[in-house]
Amino acid sequence: MTPIPTPPDDEMMAVHHPDDDDHDDDHDDDDHDDDRDCHDDHDRSPVPTPVLTSLHTLPTRRYHLTRRGKIAQSTTERYLRDDLGFGTVLVPDGNGGGRGRGGRGRTDATIAGKIVRLVPRTLGEVSSLWELLTRRDDDDGGTVRLAVVDTNILLHHMDVLEYLRDDDDDDDDDNDENENENGNDDATSPSKPNPHPRRRHRSIADAIVVPQTALEECRHRSLVMYRRIVDLIRSSGDDATRADDKGRKQKKNGGGSGSERCFIVFADVHHVDTQIFHGWKGVSKADEEEGVEDGTTTINDENDARLRNVARFYGEALYDYRRRRRTGARNANAEVVFLTDDAQSRRLASSEQPPPDERPGDAADRGGLYYRARSMRDHVSLLQKEDPSLTLLDLVAQFHSAPGPPMSEGIRGKDGGGDDDSGGRAACYPPHLSSQTLSRGLQTNRYYQGIYRSDRDSHTEGYVTIRRGEDRVAVVIRGKADVNRAVDGDIVAIELHSVDLWLGGARNGGDGSDSGGGGGDGDEEKERGSQSQTADDRNEGHDRQTKKDDAGIAADTAEPSLRDAENIAEEVAVDDEGEELRRPTAKIVGIIRRNFHKNYCGSICTIAVSAAAPEEDDIAPSETELARPAAAAAFESESKMEGERTTMHPHDVIAAKHEREHPDGVTSTVVFFPIDNRIPPILLRTTQRDRLIGMRILVSMDSWPAESEYPLGHYVKTLGVTGTKETETQVLLQEFRIPCEPFPAKVLACLPPADYKIELEPGRTDLRHLPVLSIDPPGCKDIDDALHCIELPNGNWQVGVHIADVTHYVEAGTAIDLEAANRSTSTYLVNKRLDMLPSLLTTDLCSLKGNVDRFAFSVLWEVTPEAEIVNVDFKKSIIHSIAALTYQQAQALIDKPEKDCKGDIQAGAVKRLAKLARKFRSRRINAGALTLASPEVKFVLDSESLNPTDVQAYTLYEANALVEEFMLLANVTVAKKILRHYPTLSILRRHPAPNRSMFDGLIQKAKTRGISICIDDSKKLADSLDAAAEITSDDPYLNQLLRILSTRCMSPAQYFCSGEYQAKDWHHYGLAAPVYTHFTSPIRRYADVCVHRLLAAAIGVAPLPVFLSSKSYLHDLAANMNRRHRAAQLAGRASVQLHTLIFFAGGDEGEGGGVKEEDAYVLDVETASMSEPSFTVMVPRYGIEGRVRLTKIAINDECLVRDPENHRLGYKDAATGKIMASVSVFDRVRVRIWVRSTRDRKELVVDLLEPKILANPHVKDDDVDTEMGASTVTSSGKKKKKKQRISK
Repeated sequence: MTPIPTPPDDEMMAVHHPDDDDHDDDHDDDDHDDDRDCHDDHDRSPVPTPVLTSLHTLPTRRYHLTRRGKIAQSTTERYLRDDLGFGTVLVPDGNGGGRGRGGRGRTDATIAGKIVRLVPRTLGEVSSLWELLTRRDDDDGGTVRLAVVDTNILLHHMDVLEYLRDDDDDDDDDNDENENENGNDDATSPSKPNPHPRRRHRSIADAIVVPQTALEECRHRSLVMYRRIVDLIRSSGDDATRADDKGRKQKKNGGGSGSERCFIVFADVHHVDTQIFHGWKGVSKADEEEGVEDGTTTINDENDARLRNVARFYGEALYDYRRRRRTGARNANAEVVFLTDDAQSRRLASSEQPPPDERPGDAADRGGLYYRARSMRDHVSLLQKEDPSLTLLDLVAQFHSAPGPPMSEGIRGKDGGGDDDSGGRAACYPPHLSSQTLSRGLQTNRYYQGIYRSDRDSHTEGYVTIRRGEDRVAVVIRGKADVNRAVDGDIVAIELHSVDLWLGGARNGGDGSDSGGGGGDGDEEKERGSQSQTADDRNEGHDRQTKKDDAGIAADTAEPSLRDAENIAEEVAVDDEGEELRRPTAKIVGIIRRNFHKNYCGSICTIAVSAAAPEEDDIAPSETELARPAAAAAFESESKMEGERTTMHPHDVIAAKHEREHPDGVTSTVVFFPIDNRIPPILLRTTQRDRLIGMRILVSMDSWPAESEYPLGHYVKTLGVTGTKETETQVLLQEFRIPCEPFPAKVLACLPPADYKIELEPGRTDLRHLPVLSIDPPGCKDIDDALHCIELPNGNWQVGVHIADVTHYVEAGTAIDLEAANRSTSTYLVNKRLDMLPSLLTTDLCSLKGNVDRFAFSVLWEVTPEAEIVNVDFKKSIIHSIAALTYQQAQALIDKPEKDCKGDIQAGAVKRLAKLARKFRSRRINAGALTLASPEVKFVLDSESLNPTDVQAYTLYEANALVEEFMLLANVTVAKKILRHYPTLSILRRHPAPNRSMFDGLIQKAKTRGISICIDDSKKLADSLDAAAEITSDDPYLNQLLRILSTRCMSPAQYFCSGEYQAKDWHHYGLAAPVYTHFTSPIRRYADVCVHRLLAAAIGVAPLPVFLSSKSYLHDLAANMNRRHRAAQLAGRASVQLHTLIFFAGGDEGEGGGVKEEDAYVLDVETASMSEPSFTVMVPRYGIEGRVRLTKIAINDECLVRDPENHRLGYKDAATGKIMASVSVFDRVRVRIWVRSTRDRKELVVDLLEPKILANPHVKDDDVDTEMGASTVTSSGKKKKKKQRISK
């Protein structure tokens, strides 16, 4: 190596991975953040930058094959340094003596809600490293450990690395420790030597070394995990300070100091002592003896070797240091561990160390090794043997099916030990193709790449979007074999089936209702596919149907189609004329990138609980053990009975098949069922099965080997007891991925200071002289909008809509703007609100509260008293609201007699606004705007517990319509303005016309009541619904029901970029508006923030942000806003469902609730032959929809009358044949609503009371009992508490 001149410090800061260019496209699918963020995280990663003393270069030559088949050589030079010491730790500035000059080398961390400046401190001498390892004062001579982590540890074991035991855990274990000291535990017995004396482990090691090689590899393979490890390293900078403070306090009280995590970042890429030189062979001694020759080494091989060199470097240094100062040295034992799940790397670690005859004579205490290589599972197992109170095994990721005899004959296995042994099991799925094969297939268009998206109700059905010329097409993936271990969000490679297997053809039933997607060619493949429908498949289908039939909150709209949501075609033409359309199908042949970095919420199901009686809380161990084989035998016997319906719950069947004990006697495999139906069951290896029963837990997915029917995962944490309000609220937020974390410090740093005052600024129009007022629900704190209406001298009226000027505080591209863009919307639950913006803006500075000055974005119209618009203007303004009215107060002003309104400014303004709103509304309806309805209700909550005490329907006033009308007018007006200036960059909102097939069912049902529904356009649909009101005048709710059902036949509106669709597709069907956008709620919707910026640029008061000029960015932004908006809606509905269950459960939780009897309306009747007699009802009082099962009538009952044409079920007299009772669509029936508690869930049940004959035809007495189980709870005799109404 030849010394070269010392470069400037800036050059040393640029650390480039030799394979950067090969990984540019390998970021995770969810990491679509701005490139600036990615580079910022990389540049600010804790890489040491000490003062230079020596510099060398190391050339590396590589050879690769070009596309033309030629061999090319590339040479890379690395800067090597001999002054990097033993790595770098981060310490808070001012507490650790950082060596950074000025701002160099500094980084920020958010600690306890504050931004802390961290600086790197280099461990220049081994004595500094030793002092760091032995910083604990409570050590009792045990072994201190330093762990060097491999890349796969960072990618798959972050939960273990993040583990840090609290001091409270130690207190809980004091009694156990005393018992062990007095007992005969081998590990602590004085008669037996123990190389590792027992101690309390707080983490997996006293210090964890993160080599730069592993850090950069992690960054290229998963940006999510890279950010987690960087955040962990930064947070550990304050851990040392907390440990020191804690130690000082404990010393003062006569105790030892605490210990926190310690991470050392080691620049092995540039360290002269950890390089790979010529002559290195990536083959172990054992492999050489077996005749394995040295092949061509890859970059990964060299990186693994460099990481092993890091472990050896630390091992040799610590050994030499301890040997020099062995006499009187505290903590004489030290161990360096190289953590890797790569078995080959572990073998090389042993063979690369000096042979026994070349090692120091006193190396026996280390087993002759400078360092040891272990898998994470082996290392954690060792720690738990030393400290039984440690619970870390559950956090260790799984990569192979657990060994041990399975409980069904479908999987064959053998007993064995070790994490790397799959047990020789038979493959359940076809193997994935190699990356080389996939690469060639993608280049030749044999395979296509895309993201797999599961259907909402099934993990075995989904689609992959591929490019077909300029269009995007959704390719259907159906069945376990075709899905082939893909999980929602995976980037996959697919191979299209032949056209005759596509959905829609004659061979596939025409409508695509078959359950298999086709998996190969010929009759043999079809036969194999049909035989592969196992009991698990049937039970999963039964489980999905059960979930669909459960009673719950009625839906508002249909699920958006791919065409409407993402402009993706679902059918393609298969003939030259383009008349025959089919849905293409395919099978997944390879996984390009996994989406395993998310945590999933759910519960475990064990056969110990399912086989025993669920009512019994205390089950003897002997009974538990007997239940397991019984459940397994029941599963096997039922699986072999072809055509017989399984009597076990689907979860029980899967649990009986896959649950097993492990030979280690400590762990067992249990089945975890996610709440999200898009995710398959996950097999967990756990040590705490009994503790997890009945709990909601978070689980991370690790792998899905071909020999395992379901993916493998590990436990992350427990959320709480299943069924409690707090736990289930956390569950729904997790399920719908609602951001609920507190705003980080960098976001809060963007807010104005505490003494900020709103004052008139240059370029802003002063409108504080206008009588502006707001109209909102009671208790509303985030007031987005306000109105005014005054008379002009020329006899016309000036109307103003004033919207909170959020963009004044949220500057484009700042941390608060990026956070708002990610959240996209506020989420409203029954008992809480999750804001898009911090509360200082949401409820204070941006909220247009009464009697205070506020910044606004105003739209001003001049209109005639007949509501003819003369002109419009847009202004950035400052306003002063004179009143914050509720809907009830505004309605009182509308109803106030004219004679009493003289001199009343508020009444005059509200009356003028109401007069204009009536005219605007009339014109919209005449143009075809729809008047639809929703089954939404609101809860009355207890003021202390926030539990529901009553359910009420929303009361709508004319004041509601008044506000709605002017918000619609403002949105349409702004949409036209921004579209005029930015025809291809505008954020708009479209509502597609419904597909006729979506309305077919409603049209046929309406005909049974003599109602004709026409959907040719929105005007005809509106006229049809208005005409139906006259036919159903005897029951007004029937017309409202028709409007609710019509809304369900439509897809929800979607955000989009105007440049993505043709002008004819911009139309909003429900509002009958050619263009429409969202402008009026920027506090709670990010789309409105974008529209504010577009409007500001259009009127010339602010430049358009650069990122809003990119169509691709706007596409991703609109997709995220649609996804977040839909998730917020579903989360809100799930919250209503949760509180509905609490209400009907009665007792302490649902005060005033319990079992209820109410009128309901029939929505649908099951009339198919040999189907279970049942029908679906809507309960208007509570907004509940559920299936009523006629359990007292057998499927093959000869007296049961099915009338599909009239959508009717009847029951006739066996003797006379006369229909004694019947139900048909839109009939009113009487039902009982109650809650049934099962093993792991509560469900709402709707039973029929009237007609009594259908409820129980075998009971002639008038008093018909319907079996309900034990579910009668009242709240009588309780002290009434103050109630408050929570409005959304």
